[in-house]
Amino acid sequence: MAEILIVGSAVVDFVFATDEMPTEARKYRAAHAEVVGGGCAANAAVAVSRLGGTARLGARLGQDQMGDLVLTDLQSEGIQTELVQRSAGGMSSFSSIYVDRHGERQLMNFRGSGLTEDTGWVRNAPTPDAVLVDTRWPEAAYEALKLARDAGVPGVVDGEPPIDPRLLEMASHIAFSRDGLLSLSAETDLALALTELSCTHSAWMCVTDGENCTFYAHQGTTGHVPAFKVDVVDTLAAGDVWHGAFALALAEKQDEPAAARYANAAAALKCTTFGGRKGCPDRNAVETFIKETT
Repeated sequence: MAEILIVGSAVVDFVFATDEMPTEARKYRAAHAEVVGGGCAANAAVAVSRLGGTARLGARLGQDQMGDLVLTDLQSEGIQTELVQRSAGGMSSFSSIYVDRHGERQLMNFRGSGLTEDTGWVRNAPTPDAVLVDTRWPEAAYEALKLARDAGVPGVVDGEPPIDPRLLEMASHIAFSRDGLLSLSAETDLALALTELSCTHSAWMCVTDGENCTFYAHQGTTGHVPAFKVDVVDTLAAGDVWHGAFALALAEKQDEPAAARYANAAAALKCTTFGGRKGCPDRNAVETFIKETT
């Protein structure tokens, strides 16, 4: 069983279903709601676990009620949480999220306060088969990617803005969101922007473009992996599920296009269920979905 070290954010998400996104300063009523765990790294860890890998999460929380909720939920998913750092007096991160009838989301996030800046724990982490980091804790992300490089295993960056340039230099793989890639390029065409950026970095790079496809570029080679078409209910956490599935597939020795296809399938299935990472599929669901749509 492949083991993935995932470093970054872990939060509580308060998710509300609404026909239209709020636009005025007045009261709104949700048609449905969920309280679920969230955060880029934590969502990816759940994806890894449900897809059959071992997920070890490094994140920072406060010694507060929100932190208790996050940790309890992660442990119920089988996540290894001994690397989670909790700070006395700190406030854990949480988010309020609206999901409209088209499945698109609007998010307000509190990043937390009074949380640790210490990253010494990363150097003592067990050697994994791959590392995945988000951009929310750059210092810890950098140390985790260094661990991956020293161990000769994939080091994957979830490229959401703002992106610390050091992470791009240390990573072996970078998977950008649309916003993440465009924050680094004056080019508005995603394929061209990715190709230009790949000429200045050694990492294998891709950009996910939702229901369209995943473009990739590396050492002069470019291509795309088609997306899977589904009836979208909720896109919240789809990108995080993608990154978890991709890192796991790399750890299991799939090549990059195959790993991206596997990740596309996992993210597509997630979008068919309301409630953020509540809709993250398991391995059997993803493999069955791929077979049925091939």
